[in-house]
Amino acid sequence: MNKQAKTNKIAIILGVFISLMGITWGRLVYLQIIQQERLTLLSTFNFMRLIKINPPRGNILDTHDELLATNKPVFAVCWHGSGKKNLTEQHHMLIQELAQLLSLSITDTFINELQQTERLQRSLVLAKKISFEQLSYLVEHFCDSVNIMIQTDMQRYYPRQNIASHIIGYLSTQNVDVVGKMGLEKIYEQELKGTPGIKKQTVNATGKALEEQEFQAYIMGKNIRTTIDIELQEYAEKAFPAQDIGCMIIMDPYTGALRALLSRPSFNPDMFLRHISQQEWDSLQETHFFINRACQACYPPASLFKLVTMAAALEHAIISPDAIRMCPGYYLFHDRPYHCNLKTGHGLVNLKEALAQSCNVIFFEIGKKIAIDTLAQYAHRFGLGEPTGIILPEKTGLVPTSSWKRLIKGEHWRQGETLSAAIGQSFLLVTPIQIARMFGSIASGYLVRPRILEDETIEKLPLTIQESTRAFLKKCMKAAIKHGTGKRVRDIPHITIYGKTGTAQVSSLDTIDTDQEHRSHAWFAANFAYKDQAPLTMVIMVEHAGGSRKPTCIAKEFLKLYQRHITQKTTQGELLNK
Repeated sequence: MNKQAKTNKIAIILGVFISLMGITWGRLVYLQIIQQERLTLLSTFNFMRLIKINPPRGNILDTHDELLATNKPVFAVCWHGSGKKNLTEQHHMLIQELAQLLSLSITDTFINELQQTERLQRSLVLAKKISFEQLSYLVEHFCDSVNIMIQTDMQRYYPRQNIASHIIGYLSTQNVDVVGKMGLEKIYEQELKGTPGIKKQTVNATGKALEEQEFQAYIMGKNIRTTIDIELQEYAEKAFPAQDIGCMIIMDPYTGALRALLSRPSFNPDMFLRHISQQEWDSLQETHFFINRACQACYPPASLFKLVTMAAALEHAIISPDAIRMCPGYYLFHDRPYHCNLKTGHGLVNLKEALAQSCNVIFFEIGKKIAIDTLAQYAHRFGLGEPTGIILPEKTGLVPTSSWKRLIKGEHWRQGETLSAAIGQSFLLVTPIQIARMFGSIASGYLVRPRILEDETIEKLPLTIQESTRAFLKKCMKAAIKHGTGKRVRDIPHITIYGKTGTAQVSSLDTIDTDQEHRSHAWFAANFAYKDQAPLTMVIMVEHAGGSRKPTCIAKEFLKLYQRHITQKTTQGELLNK
């Protein structure tokens, strides 16, 4: 080999050596200087774990701070490994006793898992949500055992079960967390769930916990105080038959505070804290348990809408307050009979008595003379066809107009349809919460936004009808209770009531003797007050009830309970003041 070739070979070897050294030093600089923080953090996780601590969820309270949703402790039994290589005879005896107490199935897989847990000094959950009797037995008999541990956790608890379930809502497990899926539990999820804490746990190579310390404290969820008065809610639940479908609302017409809101069928939120079978879930879906019928279901307003028709007719001079008409039981329009609710007719009847007796004939005459768009305008003045502003999900219903029918149906509006609309039928659809707002405005003179929470701002708009019109509507509603279709509720001592019934047809076969699905829906809506106390608004809707008897009986039962409740409170207050 010549000298030049030898020199080149040495140069190549030296170049490779320098390159390798450069790569090595570069890698060391990268790992020890540039990646120092990241690698230090990763190495820390080899012996340190960060464990999330879920805070207790905030409570949901009624207006008097009574619990509607809260938390309760639940207990789990864990096997804590002590480091022995194999399960001893004493271990097997202990396992047998635990299996009998906790109804455990002892299989080879279970024993192998326990043995691994014992050897690695880890923990294995044997049973969750044990009963108080099981907990007492464990504490009494195994308090000195190094293998038995009791873990405490908090679980959502609904002390009133089905009561106000559509307002409260329920929780569901999502990944490893529980989240609100309906009602206030969903709407105020962020406020209720709080901020999780973190604790640091130091472990050895086998995973045994050596030390624990709090790294970040949790912040408990915020309490939510509702406007619901649990006593009034319970009276509503008691008065409304369990087998009936519908809803009931009690609202303050001046502040919009909802004192009771019931929707049937209801559900127990506790059921969602356990596993639900597909069969159970399908059954719930079929019966539409989750629909809040107070806000999310639409119905024809029926004769309740006659108050709107009357207001529009009076203010447009279509009819006078002292008008008298003959009711033969029907009204002929283009040779077609439009029937009254009383087939034999009411005879001579004035405007006030027409509403009190729910006579259709005068309102058919108004329907012949009034434009559907004028009727729609007044419906909107009373808040129909508009969102109420409640924080719960709601529908807006439907107030038809001539332009709506051209757009949706591709047809012009017929005056005969206005006759049906004048008595609350035709295409008209409303929600019960809209009716509560409408009737509340007749009492207060304002359309108020329904409120669920006490700290919500009170929002109200003037009811844009004349005071004389509003006074006449109240006079008619008073007559409806005194000797009209709502007279079943007139004899409650010390309670003044202004109300109206309504029967909404759902089929041309509508009669109380037909199949349930063809029977009409029934309404009762009223403003009532005990002596000189502030009034409350009540709305009751019963699906397929067949007539007004059912909702007026519910109203009477509720008012009797309410009257007794207020009388007792008043008496107690007087005794305390003496």
